[in-house]
Amino acid sequence: MQQYRPPQLAAYLQDHHPLLLDVREPWEFALCSLQNSRLIPMGKIPSQLDKLDSEQEIVLICHHGIRSRQVGLFLQAQGFAKLINLSGGLDAWAKEIDNQMATY
Repeated sequence: MQQYRPPQLAAYLQDHHPLLLDVREPWEFALCSLQNSRLIPMGKIPSQLDKLDSEQEIVLICHHGIRSRQVGLFLQAQGFAKLINLSGGLDAWAKEIDNQMATY
């Protein structure tokens, strides 16, 4: 699993179109999210594995990058190989890329 800081991910997303998988809770997602991201809360990932393509590149997103990293480790164990964790999460994204994004 690769670890991208917000500036690196922002540049990467200009030329690539991975699945943006947000693993936060619905109330967090309602406050702020990356455009075109898909919400599957961390606790529901095991039961939603059949809805994910193990061959697709996936960017994992959460508040600070901790839950998303844990989900990435779980997905790696399930055979997913094309994983990027947003290091610092949406909190860092708001501070480094989009200062209009709501923070909490």
